[in-house]
Amino acid sequence: MRGRGRAGLMPAEWEEHKAIWLSWPHDAVSFAGALAQVERTYVRIISEIHKTEIVNLFVPDSAMREHALALLKKGGVDLSRVRVRVQDYADVWIRDYGPTFVRRSDGALAMVRWDFNAWGGKYKELLKDGRIFDHVEQEMGIPCKRPGMVLEGGAFDVNGRGALLTTEQCLLNKNRNPGLGRADIEAKLREFLGAEKILWLKEGVAGDDTDGHIDDVARFVAPSACVCAVEDDSSDENYGPLKENFESLCRMSDQEGRPLEVLRLPMPEPLIGPAGRLPASYANFYIGNGVVLAPVFGCRRDEDALRVIERAFAGRRIAPIPCRELLYGLGTIHCASQQQPSASTSGRPAHPPWRAPS
Repeated sequence: MRGRGRAGLMPAEWEEHKAIWLSWPHDAVSFAGALAQVERTYVRIISEIHKTEIVNLFVPDSAMREHALALLKKGGVDLSRVRVRVQDYADVWIRDYGPTFVRRSDGALAMVRWDFNAWGGKYKELLKDGRIFDHVEQEMGIPCKRPGMVLEGGAFDVNGRGALLTTEQCLLNKNRNPGLGRADIEAKLREFLGAEKILWLKEGVAGDDTDGHIDDVARFVAPSACVCAVEDDSSDENYGPLKENFESLCRMSDQEGRPLEVLRLPMPEPLIGPAGRLPASYANFYIGNGVVLAPVFGCRRDEDALRVIERAFAGRRIAPIPCRELLYGLGTIHCASQQQPSASTSGRPAHPPWRAPS
């Protein structure tokens, strides 16, 4: 079937989910001594999302299981909606080391296991996080495809129809797949994600140790529409690269040749952590069932960004999630989550509410 590939077609994030996958934060070093605040952020995330999709939560050991459940209960979370698994891991960025779910032509789910090399070999101690995938695969027992290519879930975004967004900075980086050229990588994206058209942007945001993940730059919000991060301060290091990305997107079209509608999403003012510039971006939101979890940073541009996201998702509630401390780990909500789509008897994607730009 056209656009399905051998593994299946990755659904758009706004399509119905059965569950969300998360890994509970436990490393005080990663979060620069702000672990207690990051735990409160996770309680807020789970409180907002658990009413409409099951929360599958990893914890590193039994003691942390009891600790996390106590915090969630105190935060008013219905624990019958939270399913906890004990599995050793180092970091929370499950989108990058966990499974990518795709839907086959019969509507059933399959998963794709990309090779994980800790963002180009930067963090050897985090390679064990790939064990999370083993746990999910064994538990779910659904078909699993292995492309034999290094890729992280935050490096691409799809519209569920065959268009895929990514960056050259990440996917063409020699620290990922030195033996693969652009054509080889595109072939893998077609085969394992059902991508018919790959939309290449140049670079990601300043401070991003992932080498330019797309989920800090531009996101599909409808089949032929996206938001794109922009920086209006010409003295900021993000100004030039994001301007080029925005202008490129405005010239692009979807898999059917329809021009993209592109909404400008402001960047927060520069945020500095212990190691320098942090990769703060409002584009790192999670599209849930009926709600969008939107990162905010206590910045003057928070409200402007929330208005853009609200416009893009007119039929969904927007839940602001304070993420300044979570950002110390160099990611926020989208990086820390992975959606599990619902199986579909028809295999037909649902259209999101969308208010065209005026």
